[in-house]
Amino acid sequence: MLTAEALKRRIQSAQDLLGVVKTMKALAAVSIRQYQRAVESLGEYNRTVEMGLQVLLKDRRDPLSSSVSRVPRLGAIVFGTDQGLCGQLNNVIVQHALEEMDKTGIPKENRIVIAIGVKTADLLEDGGQRVFETLATPGSTAGITPMVQDITLFLETWRFRNLVENMSLYYNEYLTGANYRPRTLKLLPIDKEWLAGLRKRKWASRTLPMFTMDWEPLFRAMIREYLFVSLYQAFANSLASENASRLAAMQNAEKNIEERLEELNVQFHRQRQMTITEELLDIVSGFEAMKAVKVGDGSVASRKGGTRP
Repeated sequence: MLTAEALKRRIQSAQDLLGVVKTMKALAAVSIRQYQRAVESLGEYNRTVEMGLQVLLKDRRDPLSSSVSRVPRLGAIVFGTDQGLCGQLNNVIVQHALEEMDKTGIPKENRIVIAIGVKTADLLEDGGQRVFETLATPGSTAGITPMVQDITLFLETWRFRNLVENMSLYYNEYLTGANYRPRTLKLLPIDKEWLAGLRKRKWASRTLPMFTMDWEPLFRAMIREYLFVSLYQAFANSLASENASRLAAMQNAEKNIEERLEELNVQFHRQRQMTITEELLDIVSGFEAMKAVKVGDGSVASRKGGTRP
């Protein structure tokens, strides 16, 4: 059985760990809100991009060519994390990505996959999918834009040099609280039904905008902006989901530590009571022994006095 001092040390360690867990829990909650705001801020920007495409498509019937590469290839980006204490976040998105890529019917050797996060890359490799490139996860919203720019260059290379016509994003979409779900977003080819819907959409005012640039480069520029928004939202949602998963893990850890602290405190008080009881028994026993000795000395003295002439 542990001594009272050993239990006291364990209680102190558990209290220190509880403080760390509460700090990480607070940081995760703050980070979720930070990435939520990043997603919300893109809403207006995305609406502006759609309005630009709406103007460009107003008098166009089929803006996209229907050319398809002879050998189907898939470019995929799987958003995970490098960090720990995130529960099943990486496992969930990797399993989802592998299943969705298998549904395309494109063999693994014709897939070019980028993994966001070393742990994500390891899980993909364990699943039999070769990873073309591994990128680190940004630590804040300020680091998302440079990452999106780098990935955009990868996409341009895939499309024009490697003849990749199909590109998809696999990421965890943040819902609310500590909840998230895996999602697939097909980047390319651009959904023609979506473009047709933009073309048919009614303009919000009576003033119709005009443009003087050549249609082709302007349309490509707007599509690049659409890709930028999609990639940024995927990053922000993935990072928000990471912190949501961490928040859930910290909540469970906090509950477990508090239960353990309660057990340790009960053991400590029980052990302390036993120690006090033992000390009291020792005192009583010592008192009784001393009393017995004094009584014995008195009887001996009386006997000695009786033999005296």
